[in-house]
Amino acid sequence: MPKDAVFSFPRDHRDERELLIEWLDFLRGAVLRNISGVSEEDAHGRPDGKLLPLVGIVNHLVGVERRWIDGGMLGGPIVRTEEEFFPGPELSVAEVTRAYQHRAEETNRVVRELPLDTPNSRREGTTLRWTLLHLINETARHAGHADAVRELIDGSTGE
Repeated sequence: MPKDAVFSFPRDHRDERELLIEWLDFLRGAVLRNISGVSEEDAHGRPDGKLLPLVGIVNHLVGVERRWIDGGMLGGPIVRTEEEFFPGPELSVAEVTRAYQHRAEETNRVVRELPLDTPNSRREGTTLRWTLLHLINETARHAGHADAVRELIDGSTGE
């Protein structure tokens, strides 16, 4: 994910693939803006015991991209546990941020290597294009989730 993606609103493209990648990068940036600058305690906390912790949201999105790209598109294993939503204090903000940025780079690399019509190996009737749209939807939902958590922590949102 380009470093400026966390601040750049997507441009229109004739290239559908780049348009989809830019929207996904933009939404990833919205998630990262929400975790940026919070303390470890706040990043692992659940305001009023509700919602997910910010670290859990980012960690979950790492897993989502891994499952859909490495698993669904490349045929690798698909592992999902409830623990990804509530990682322990050993997973720092810096580590989960790096993991998400690395995952984004890997996802973008695979997306640029495969035709958009490549079938998803785990979900009959779907393609890489569908998978990307699903990732955009999932990331947008969790970006809003992260906005709510951040606002409950300190009144700000990831704008």
